[in-house]
Amino acid sequence: MFFTLYTRVSILVLIFNPTYKFDTCSAPCFTLHLSPRISLFHRLVLLMADLKEPLLPRKPVSAANLREMSHHTSSSGRPPFQGMDVSGLKKRGQSIRSWIRVDTSGNSGVIEVDKFTMMRRCDLPARDLRLLDPLFVYPSTILGREKAIVVNLEHIRCIITADEVLLLNSLDSYVLQYVVELQRRLRTAGVGEVWQSDDANVNRRRGSRNFDITSPDYLPFEFKALEVALEAACAFLDSQAAELEIEAYPLLDELTSKISTLNLERVRRLKSRLVALTRRVQKVRDEIEQLMDDDGDMAEMYLTEKKRRMELSFYGDQSLVGFRSIDGAQSVSAPVSPVSSPPESRKLEKSLSIARSRHESVKSSETVTESIEELEMLLEAYFVVIDSTLNKLTSLKEYIEDTEDFINIQLDNVRNQLIQFELLLTTATFVVAIFGVVAGVFGMNFAIPLFDDVSAFKWVLIITGASGAIIFFSFLFFFKYKRLMPL
Repeated sequence: MFFTLYTRVSILVLIFNPTYKFDTCSAPCFTLHLSPRISLFHRLVLLMADLKEPLLPRKPVSAANLREMSHHTSSSGRPPFQGMDVSGLKKRGQSIRSWIRVDTSGNSGVIEVDKFTMMRRCDLPARDLRLLDPLFVYPSTILGREKAIVVNLEHIRCIITADEVLLLNSLDSYVLQYVVELQRRLRTAGVGEVWQSDDANVNRRRGSRNFDITSPDYLPFEFKALEVALEAACAFLDSQAAELEIEAYPLLDELTSKISTLNLERVRRLKSRLVALTRRVQKVRDEIEQLMDDDGDMAEMYLTEKKRRMELSFYGDQSLVGFRSIDGAQSVSAPVSPVSSPPESRKLEKSLSIARSRHESVKSSETVTESIEELEMLLEAYFVVIDSTLNKLTSLKEYIEDTEDFINIQLDNVRNQLIQFELLLTTATFVVAIFGVVAGVFGMNFAIPLFDDVSAFKWVLIITGASGAIIFFSFLFFFKYKRLMPL
């Protein structure tokens, strides 16, 4: 018994600690009397120690151990991760998506870029790109950034820059219609600009002084793309409101004529759809109104003008650097006295720079004002459209509420009629109960002379009926006097 226990403990100790050495002096009984069994036991222990490593689960390797192992080579001289593709483990969140690109000429194409490339390309934060993700549901939003406009209007989710429009590649018919309509307008505008440029060249050859070829209907590229997006969103919401109106009015009229559970359920579903659509239309209207109230946001959306200013400032800096280099090369040969006044070239350069900065500031302020007016007129036009859609939905909601009030009035009327009928029935029951009282009195087991009269039963019935009628009509007169029942 003791040997069996000692064997089991020894096996467990050697499995979990192979370096443990047993002291044979601690068990002399086994050494003297059980030496063959002990030798067999040691063989079994050695066998279990050899099988311990492949049987037990391997210890998990931590990131620190992997980092240390990556700096050391194995005994064969090769690096530990040779042949393993570690580069594919990074950038796990950069999923490549397909985008539809439309340039200023109306040419479209499909490009595949990841999220971070799109962020660098359009200079947008990640939270703005989440607005375009079809997996998330966000309310309608129009955001003006430094180099792009983020548009999220119903089915139209796009990024508008000064040179291109980027949409997530989708099989949605509304997205395809937006691309086709944008291409058509851009190509039509391109043909008009070619004709205007030809007319301007002719005017220049003739010596005309009127070089302003900008027409009143001219809009920058980003405004054209924004206009198509607003038009598509407003048209979609207006069509949804029209379909809801066509379905709602006959259903409400049917409900007023026949109140049933089926009609009430259909009206309930219709009202829930109306509330959801009204919320979406209200969000688009509020977004347009918020843009119209903030001149800074509207000026921020003028991407073409900002790009032109950046190019002018870049070329102006380059010309100024060239002018300074030429001026420096000329002034090397001419000696300059330290106490003399500044050279004439530097005075001229300073005056020209001041005049140029004033001219650019005045021109930029005028351009910003004009651009704000153009964008404000554009937003105001679609604000009127979306406001009319909202008025339709508001009128439909009021009609539904009026129908509900009418139905409640009808139900109250029916309930009042039931109460009146119940009151009449209770009064009649009271009158009939009088006959039961008379019958109970005459049913007593005692003898009176009235029982001997043959005509007594007839007079009892007549008197009881007349008393009941008088009581019943008295109650009716009381109800009419208290206006509890229209009689």
